Amino acid sequence: MSRTIPTINTQRLTLRGMRAEDFSRFAEIWSMPGVVEYIDGAPWPRSKAWAAFLRNAGHWQITGFGQWAIHRHRAPEMSGQAGFFYAKRDLGDDFDSFPEAGWVLAPDAHGQGFGIEAVRAAHDWFDRVITGQLVCMIAPENTPSFRIAEAMGYQHLRDTELEGDPVTLMVRKGPPQ
Repeated sequence: MSRTIPTINTQRLTLRGMRAEDFSRFAEIWSMPGVVEYIDGAPWPRSKAWAAFLRNAGHWQITGFGQWAIHRHRAPEMSGQAGFFYAKRDLGDDFDSFPEAGWVLAPDAHGQGFGIEAVRAAHDWFDRVITGQLVCMIAPENTPSFRIAEAMGYQHLRDTELEGDPVTLMVRKGPPQ
């Protein structure tokens, strides 16, 4: 099965499928302490980044959705990623049964509105093409991600732990009204 990953253009960004030549930058982003601080706390080695990079490509093929590479217009490399996936984290049917949204930006792209712009574009696509309930998971201290999630219509589902760390699970039953 072969699926085409859509390209999405916004005023300042292009969201597109990741390509083999994106891997070095992908691995670099996931090795940055400012990126992983609220995700798993430890910079990723290239082997972990490679496994995630391949999993992302396969996700599009199996489910028809996945994560896009975020490119700022006129920037030579990707600035992060945004999109959807099934993580199957064993957090319960109220969470694991639904596509999970995620977003990551390199620190040099923080604080400029790129995150909300990319996440909004990805959610607009999901609402038109896939539809349905979404979930996301955010570390309690990750205030910028909570702002993005709330702007997209996510609401608190419950607090729990993942691998010993506290996380907040959120649910979005449809686009914000």
